[in-house]
Amino acid sequence: MSNYKALLKHITTFIFDYDGVLTNGTVIINLDGELLRTANVKDGYALKHAVDMGYRIVIISGGRSDSVRLRFKPLGITDVFLFVSNKLEKYHEYIAENNLKPEEILYMGDDIPDYPVMAEVGVASCPADAAEEIKKISKYISPVKGGEGCARDVIEQVMKVQGKWFTDKAFTW
Repeated sequence: MSNYKALLKHITTFIFDYDGVLTNGTVIINLDGELLRTANVKDGYALKHAVDMGYRIVIISGGRSDSVRLRFKPLGITDVFLFVSNKLEKYHEYIAENNLKPEEILYMGDDIPDYPVMAEVGVASCPADAAEEIKKISKYISPVKGGEGCARDVIEQVMKVQGKWFTDKAFTW
């Protein structure tokens, strides 16, 4: 895990799982059966800043709530793939359509469905509370738990390595 920072200079694309990474994995079910989640505003800032600086942000989730799209629309994130039962298939489709190489991609996942994609990307990463199998294949384990700023952690590290974090664009929302 010690050499992972050298790999960050090649990252152009961040792919995130949703539940357990951009949320803490807890869902509240309202009377209409809708699953409600909470999201971290520091993750939101970093995601928006990354988009503004030209990075691709991709969400791949097995989740079925269209409200997830509402979270990302104001952040400028349009590559939101929900209802995905095979994340590896969606990943292959996405990289082919966008002419990407695995070494350009940082993927952050937290559980077994993320494993196949994480085994192929340039930088596999996970939150502190990820499943043990996911931690074992991660090049970086954030000290931050899912939904508490782990996405901010990896985005900030990549952008700092590339000299794109603390720029004039960082002060606008």
